Formats: sequence, C-alpha cells, structure tokens
Amino acid sequence: MEANQSSGISTPADLKPDDFRKIGTDEKQAEIIQRESISSWRDAWQRLCTNKMAITALIVLLFIVIAAIVGPYIAKWVFNYNYYTNDLLNTNQRPSAEHWFGTDDLGRDMFVRTWMGARISLIVGLAAAMIDLFIGVIYGGVMGYFGGRVDSIMNKFSEILYAIPYLLVTILLLVVMEPSLPTIIIALTITGWINMSWIVRGEIMQLKNREFVLASRSMGAGSGRLLFRHLLPNAVGPIIVTVTLSVPNAIFAEAFLSFLGLGVQAPVASLGSMINDALTGWLYYPWRMLFPAIVISLTMLAFNIFGDGLRDALDPKLKK
Repeated sequence: MEANQSSGISTPADLKPDDFRKIGTDEKQAEIIQRESISSWRDAWQRLCTNKMAITALIVLLFIVIAAIVGPYIAKWVFNYNYYTNDLLNTNQRPSAEHWFGTDDLGRDMFVRTWMGARISLIVGLAAAMIDLFIGVIYGGVMGYFGGRVDSIMNKFSEILYAIPYLLVTILLLVVMEPSLPTIIIALTITGWINMSWIVRGEIMQLKNREFVLASRSMGAGSGRLLFRHLLPNAVGPIIVTVTLSVPNAIFAEAFLSFLGLGVQAPVASLGSMINDALTGWLYYPWRMLFPAIVISLTMLAFNIFGDGLRDALDPKLKK
C-alpha cells in the first residue's frame, strides 16, 4: 500500500481511504491461467517421455515386434530361406553374410527361426495377458464393488486356486491336452488372472465410496453403469501397468515349458525350444543358443523397464 502525503509525517488520524491505492495488481492478468490445461493421459505421457530408460525400452520393444513380423520375410525375399527348409550341406554354419545368425544342426537359417520364435513368444505373451485382463477385471470388479459375502466367497475361491502350484497346473494340462499354441495360452491363463483380479478389487474398494460414485448412485445409476462407466475407467492406470508386467511373465513361462518339451512341437519352434535344441552343442556352436537367449532376455527386460516407467508415469502421487 502507498500513502499520499503532502507534507510532514501523517498520523493514523489524518489518513483517509482516498489516500491509499493498490499497486502491482492487474485484475485481467490475475485471471490468466499460467499453466496450460492438459488431460491426465497427456500429463502421464509427458512424464513418461522424461524417463529415458522407459523410452529406450519402448524403442527396443518396437524394434523386436517389427523384426518378429518382417524378419522372416526379409530372409525369404533376400536369401530365399524358408522357416522349414533343411539344408544338410550347411549344418552348424557360423554367422556370416549369407546366414546372419548362422545355421542349426539341420542347416536351417537361425535368423529366420529366431524371429519366428520371437513371434510365437510375443503372441503367447500378449494373448495370455489379454485373457488375464478380461477375466481379472470382471472378476475383481465384481468382488470389489459388491463386497460383503460376495467378495468373501469369490476371494476364497481365488485364494484356493492361487494356492495350487502354477507350473503343476500348467504341466498337467499340457500333458492331458495335445501341446499346441492354444493349449499353452489356456494353460497360462488358468491362474494367471488372479493377480489382476486382486489389484482391480483393491482399486474398486478404494473408489466405490468416493463422491462422484455416490452422486451417480443418487441420480439412479445401476450397478453395471457404476462399475463399467465410473469405477473401472478410474482404475485403468494400475490395470495397464499390471498388463504390461504380466506379458514378460507369460513369455518366460512359455519359454520354460518349451525348454521342457511341453511347448509348441517341431517343426514349429519358439525361443525356449531353440535354446533347448542348442543345449547339447553350445560349447561348439554357441551362436545357436546365443541369439535366441539375447532376444528373449531383451524382450523381458524391455517389458519390465517399460512397465516400471509406465507405473511411475501413471502414479498420481508422483505428479508435480
């Protein structure tokens, strides 16, 4: 505040309201929004872009996916190599300009088989994750929304199912059924959805007593609308992160089963079965194990790093 004094020092009794005026304030400028209004998804993307490790992992994942899609076709168009072609005159050849990843014990090009194996592993991982997402979201959403006896019964069932050894259930199913790609996906999803359901259950239980839910209920919204239009969309962050982190688990499980001979059967090969085939001669022909192991390791590592970065970007506690 500033006082207009004509002479001398004014006492409080001499001061009048007209002697004061506001300085340094512009009402029009005060109404201007200093920060651009952005959506929560755009804000999460901007914070994800600042995470160099997560962006690097995303680039690696995109490269692996593109290579798994077009890699075998490149080898077929350029060198006329087929996925099933045997060449007994060129068995166990070292990596060269003709065979970029070398050849196996039947003379098959390892470059083609590695990326075909990566394609199968990605298909299994993504399909299992999507099925876990579908079952887990619905099951966990019903548990968390209704609570009480419904939650208790459904939760006990999932706990009993979770107590059964995961690999034991998977191996038994693959022994009973014919090993194939659909069988592996079904086996991996028998208990794989349980973690997703528990995460969704916890999120719904935190959200269902919030003001916007109570307002929707007071306006006559039914249980289905509240669950699928209000509660689940607000829990989409943890759901996406869980899906991202469940993909490498499914890829590793498929590779482990294929390594044991319970995965896809020859002549089709996945990364796990290729590593198993190369195990006996890895001291003499290390490239047969090296390239599939590098691809599966990079895939799992990239998914985990990207999932961690996505979790940090979608965490509201970390917003500035």
